[in-house]
Amino acid sequence: MKARSLVFDLFGDYLRYRGGEVRLRHLVALMACFDVPEPTVRVVAARLRKEGWLSSRKEGRETVYELTGAAWELLDEGRDRIFDRARGPWDGQWHMVLYSVPESERAVREQLRKKLAWFGFGPLSASVWVSPHDRAPRIREAFADEPSVRLDIFRSRSAGLEEDRDIAARAWELGELDRDYAELLRRYRPRLGRYRSGNLTGRHALTERMRLVHDYRRFPFRDPDLPPELLPEGWRGRQAHEVFLEAHGLLRGAAEAYVDELLGTDRVVVEQPG
Repeated sequence: MKARSLVFDLFGDYLRYRGGEVRLRHLVALMACFDVPEPTVRVVAARLRKEGWLSSRKEGRETVYELTGAAWELLDEGRDRIFDRARGPWDGQWHMVLYSVPESERAVREQLRKKLAWFGFGPLSASVWVSPHDRAPRIREAFADEPSVRLDIFRSRSAGLEEDRDIAARAWELGELDRDYAELLRRYRPRLGRYRSGNLTGRHALTERMRLVHDYRRFPFRDPDLPPELLPEGWRGRQAHEVFLEAHGLLRGAAEAYVDELLGTDRVVVEQPG
């Protein structure tokens, strides 16, 4: 686990629910649980501040880092994609985004593609992306202030379920994704018994829960959360999600208690999932 990712995960799973801020010495103590040395923590925190994800202030001789508005928004999006799944029947409609970006704006084009993938769209061609979910307005909103991006958004239906499944198979690497879900299940499902027993406490509970989040959080970038009728037979994505939610919840109490011990607090300020 990289130090930068660890800082985001600590804020996302713990510090955001404790006011969204942390003293530098407490961040150093938390990162030490993962064998990250203090100089590295200082460098990472300074870089995140420079990039606009954290702000800082002085309280006496101590530095306090807190989330910026952009960071809160990023963590909210990440939480929704990790913990939530689409519910209800599919209406059979595909939501299509056709875009054009000047060749001179390659960085903008790459950012647009990453955003489309994040919202669960898949590419039918280089500039035509589809999703069974109505998330196109969020793409339009995200690039409303980018004049170089032109977006055309449509809704359409195919000739039937066989064609819908073909579209899904072309837009996403579902076979590879399913194999990766199987590996996640192989790794974590056998651990549930130990988690249920409450044998993991303190630092071990915190590091185990963070590794779980680290291993699972890459999937929402790749998984479009397709309706069941579009998924391959034997799809293991839902099973993996259920195992993740159970494991995340089982480890919560012990991990929370240890974080509060390190921070010198005894309560969670804001309700949280899992």
